[in-house]
Amino acid sequence: MLLLPLLVAAAAPLALPAAQPVGSATLARDAETRWVPFELTPGNQLRFTMTVDGRPATAILDTGVSYSVLSRRFAERAALKVRPGGNATAIGGVVDIGWTPTATIAMGGLTRRGGGLTVATLPAIATGSADAVDLLVGRDLTGGFALDIDYAGRRFRLLPSGRLPFRGFTAPLSISRDRLVYVSEITLGAARLRPMVVDTGDGSSVTVTAGGWANARLPGIPTTTAISFGLAGAVTSTIGIVPTLRLGELTARNVEIRVEPAGGFSDSIEAAGRIGSGFLQNYRVLLDPTAGRMILSPVPHADQPPVRSTSGLLVGVARDRLKVLHVMQGGPAQAAGWKEGDMICAIDGQTIPADYPASPLASWSAGTPGRTVTLRMCDGTERKLTLRDFY
Repeated sequence: MLLLPLLVAAAAPLALPAAQPVGSATLARDAETRWVPFELTPGNQLRFTMTVDGRPATAILDTGVSYSVLSRRFAERAALKVRPGGNATAIGGVVDIGWTPTATIAMGGLTRRGGGLTVATLPAIATGSADAVDLLVGRDLTGGFALDIDYAGRRFRLLPSGRLPFRGFTAPLSISRDRLVYVSEITLGAARLRPMVVDTGDGSSVTVTAGGWANARLPGIPTTTAISFGLAGAVTSTIGIVPTLRLGELTARNVEIRVEPAGGFSDSIEAAGRIGSGFLQNYRVLLDPTAGRMILSPVPHADQPPVRSTSGLLVGVARDRLKVLHVMQGGPAQAAGWKEGDMICAIDGQTIPADYPASPLASWSAGTPGRTVTLRMCDGTERKLTLRDFY
């Protein structure tokens, strides 16, 4: 199943199963020239190819993960020895983890010799793509260097800490002592929220706790609901769009905010929330925790309002059909009686193509308010849905 842009995925901090050797990571002398190309998945995640013990592996760059995670499927295929490691907290619940030693890991100008990887099941639905990836690249591989992410150019590279390859707005950045992930802070309304996990593996924009949202005191923001998927399952959140948000020197405008329910994942790891790739992709980003800074250089139209659903349906693609994964609160679909699990086989007479997420047809769910869309259900019946603004 493939997630559409309005439905984002989210990875989570994971802990090393036990005290294990961490290996030695070095940068090549020409690391500055060794850009790693990536594709931005429908879940707003950075997907690329690297090598593990000489074998090609598909990976997602995930600064919200403390120790890089290898999929059990890859470990089994490569006949790697996996030691049991107990379990770890992830978005959606708890996942079983293990650990496997590795000889070499390489991406761009970085090579790590020795050490190993956490091992867990990596379902496709949690990584924003039709196909599951082999690896989540976390803080243990990138945290000692400056990470330069050129979202517009769809490429990233690792540089020695202290390098400043471009100018932009500066915000604080460090590695948290407890969770060992990238963290910063934001000002939202009346609230200063910290620590905020800087999480390139989270496809959403900015997520905050229910308490943080209440402390921000932002009356009059229309909200609805949305669903996201983590390694351990689905989470429903409240979403709204705030006029401004401050991140260090940067004032960002028209920012989508997700509000987790009380006692949610951020509360469980004692964080104020997450800054995800849905937000970061509006900038060229330098993450350099050793130097204590994050640099953000806006891309054109960085402050444009985000795409909003006008249908109230969040759907996933299952071959030649769309499955309703969530009906947004207060939207036209909820008013018309749509339910989770409803299956759509055609939109205005067009069947669902294999490349649906990249096709113009996929824009219907955030189309012009007032437009009426005819949806043929997979049971042969037809429904009409009139689009409108609702948050």
